[in-house]
Amino acid sequence: MSSFIIRGGHPLKGEIIPQGAKNEALQILCATLLTSQTVTIHNIPDIRDVNKLIELLTSMGVEITKIAEGSYTFRAGDIDLEYLKSTDFRKKGAGLRGSIMILGPLLARFGRGYIPHPGGDKIGRRRLDTHFIGLQKLGARFESEGTNNFYSVDATELKGSYMLLDEASVTGTANVVMAAVMAKGETTIFNAACEPYLVQLCRMLNRMGAKISGVGSNLLRIQGVTSLTGTEHTLLPDMIEIGSFIGLAAMTGSEITIKNVKYDELGVIPDVFRKLGIKLERTGDDIFVPAQDSYKVETFMDGSIMTISDAPWPGFTPDLISIALVVATQAKGSVLIHQKMFESRLFFVDKLIDMGAQIILCDPHRATVIGLNHALPLRGLTMSSPDIRAGVALLIAALSAKGKSQIENIEQIDRGYQHIDTRLRALGADILRVED
Repeated sequence: MSSFIIRGGHPLKGEIIPQGAKNEALQILCATLLTSQTVTIHNIPDIRDVNKLIELLTSMGVEITKIAEGSYTFRAGDIDLEYLKSTDFRKKGAGLRGSIMILGPLLARFGRGYIPHPGGDKIGRRRLDTHFIGLQKLGARFESEGTNNFYSVDATELKGSYMLLDEASVTGTANVVMAAVMAKGETTIFNAACEPYLVQLCRMLNRMGAKISGVGSNLLRIQGVTSLTGTEHTLLPDMIEIGSFIGLAAMTGSEITIKNVKYDELGVIPDVFRKLGIKLERTGDDIFVPAQDSYKVETFMDGSIMTISDAPWPGFTPDLISIALVVATQAKGSVLIHQKMFESRLFFVDKLIDMGAQIILCDPHRATVIGLNHALPLRGLTMSSPDIRAGVALLIAALSAKGKSQIENIEQIDRGYQHIDTRLRALGADILRVED
């Protein structure tokens, strides 16, 4: 187990480049199973979850070659389907939530697949129903081994179908799309997720020979094809990292330039941080966050307290709710943070309260934050990272706090943030990784 030792309370300065998008990478890597030809992918982040998926694909028989930093070729020419019944597969698949997305490509190309109940963040109920029901509508038949949480799936002949997804699940939509691209006939998916990462997946599949229309909307139409070819693809920068760095700059009173952000793909993210009073400027495809002594939360037009809430795209991504909450602790004014989608994602606020933040946890979904306006700096604390996003929120709090902090269980942070300590030190942060 590793920890971060942080001595906070001083501003940072410089430029930082966001990593490739974690959530896009997990979809795109699974899509390489759809063809026996070579797929080249660039800007792959060096993080635990992605590296675990690369290891899993290698064990399945995918030939993977690193051609440059962040760039790999994938060739799924000879997949070992028997390996999918093994104990090793069950262990590796269960340790990674993104492993669920190998199922759609396996069913599309081979007509059968296996999947253990995947792991991931413990942030409340995260149902797999959207995946299973969507694949069942295409003709897949699931068999469970009961208490072992292991599923075998038969899809000898996938057929296109109309479906209305019960929720706009990003991974659920991706899984169904990857199965449908090689199903017979037409598939119509209504209430599809339309996040930029899903758009990227659809565009990549179309370059491989798929026939997907409606890309970028919540209504997708897919004409099945018999095979797909290789292609080359570059991942977007990670919007969650970009939002995290905006919040970091504000909390620490730092002057930071975030490079190559693909600004037009960020949706409402910049505007939400502006509602918290953070100044940010677009310069080409970079975001410049100037040093601010204070930032004032906006109110609604009638003067009532601002609410920041998450929603499916194009709403504010739930992965940044933790960042918005920690930023609000040092704002001028109050804000209601409403996490609608996961009932356990606000349970890290007790640690912020112990650091001196003024937060009222109303219920599992809502917290009222009374900003301290930097008049009372947070104080250092020893704490543990409960999940990826809360872990980085605590890291931002520690960098702004007075004194020494220690964050344990940083393997959670490493799951989603590439060499975060090294990159923060380049900005002047006093952060040290230690092995327990």
